[in-house]
Amino acid sequence: MADNETRGHHVPADLPHRIEHYIDGQFVSSLDGDTFDVLDPVSNDPYLRAAAGKKADVDRAVAAARKAFVEGPWPKLLPRERAKVLNRIADIVESRDARLAEWESFDSGLPITQALGQARRAAENFRFFADLIVAQADDTYKVPGRQINYVNRKPIGVAGLITPWNTPFMLESWKLAPALATGNTVVLKPAEFTPLSASLWAGIFEEAGLPHGVFNLVNGLGEDAGDALVKHPDVPLISFTGESRTGETIFANAAPYLKGLSMELGGKSPAVVFADADLDAAIDATVFGVFSLNGERCTAGSRILVQREIYDEFVERYAAQADRVKVGYPHDPATEVGALVHPEHYAKVTSYIETGKTEARLVAGGDRPADFPTGNFVRPTVFADVKPDARIFQEEIFGPVVAITPFDTEEEALQLANGVKYGLAAYIWTNDLQRAHNFSQAVEAGMVWLNSNNVRDLRTPFGGVKASGLGHEGGYRSVDFYTDQQAVHITLGKVHNPSFGK
Repeated sequence: MADNETRGHHVPADLPHRIEHYIDGQFVSSLDGDTFDVLDPVSNDPYLRAAAGKKADVDRAVAAARKAFVEGPWPKLLPRERAKVLNRIADIVESRDARLAEWESFDSGLPITQALGQARRAAENFRFFADLIVAQADDTYKVPGRQINYVNRKPIGVAGLITPWNTPFMLESWKLAPALATGNTVVLKPAEFTPLSASLWAGIFEEAGLPHGVFNLVNGLGEDAGDALVKHPDVPLISFTGESRTGETIFANAAPYLKGLSMELGGKSPAVVFADADLDAAIDATVFGVFSLNGERCTAGSRILVQREIYDEFVERYAAQADRVKVGYPHDPATEVGALVHPEHYAKVTSYIETGKTEARLVAGGDRPADFPTGNFVRPTVFADVKPDARIFQEEIFGPVVAITPFDTEEEALQLANGVKYGLAAYIWTNDLQRAHNFSQAVEAGMVWLNSNNVRDLRTPFGGVKASGLGHEGGYRSVDFYTDQQAVHITLGKVHNPSFGK
């Protein structure tokens, strides 16, 4: 249902007309002066120009980050001192959450209420890692009278962070917080569709007291700035979130340098609803799970597998509820689905919808809301009776589109759940405790939620299997990724050496 109570499209009053790179504490243009347009997803009109970074700009940023790592104080500070800075960052982000959300909503098309939640989550990410590094303890082993062995963690160097356009500010914080907490310096390359909120990090970090050179930002296209960052010999680790195909390219380009890689890639996650499930809760959670954040979320439960006994009722109720989801202007607090991020992405999503109409039964949505003749608006779209070989079953759409498929047995459900190349998340709805645990352990997914929507605990590993990623971040896994773990062995007492050549 289109939201027609809002009059006009809200444009924040303080928008910049131009965004620069931020290198070694200074805002700078690209060395060649190149820029690119950034579009407002409601009107698709350009509203600012951003500096378009190339290899020379990345070289400059990496040199600043490397100098700050080798010569600066940041890597050598005690964890408590770094934690103080991170907590100041969190305080500043929290105090500016309304402005951050307003900019994020305008730039990405996310509903304002959801953008506000993401801004607050960004502050929590910094608080979490501030606490974690102070509490961090490492292994020590004693062999009485002979040896003591301990683990010495060291920051690695310049971390290259490449972030996506869905919930950009929060996902930037997800990488920035652990990379900085562990003493690294960083070069951030935000997504070219949504560079607006990333431009605020510089002022936040300066106010919090982060030394110059520790944080650097280069805007630009993935094939230019991102590629140069991945191939730079002085960047020993890359953390990337984005499409699986881009991940394949990064993997190949980083291989000659033997870089550390953490890649959270695409998903086509199943939500499996058994006949004994709490149907009201399952419908609410699966509607939210695919239509929140405009459906532009890697962990969306975009394939719903429903046991035959309840299939018809589920489809009918799900389609009716999807029809009631409020599509509207991103700034309207009543909006539940806003505008897709960019006309290119809108064209991709609507192309999949047209394909779906030839592959399955359309039971909700499938078109543009009548009240929004322009902009990247799509009604929440539901397909039923989707075959497992259908493109809308197999391929990541990354929009407000869901495929519902029936199953008869638990074995069939598992085969369907695992029958795609992705393996990021899975959602299982059943009141059978034994089935819940056995199924969750057999499903090919990096993360599983039982009788729950996507509730994230920052202490747990985040990542996928198969085409959904390489490695895990979150909690101590992030500390592992952003540090070298050096084993130090000390002899106590008499040396016990084999004697050669006596």
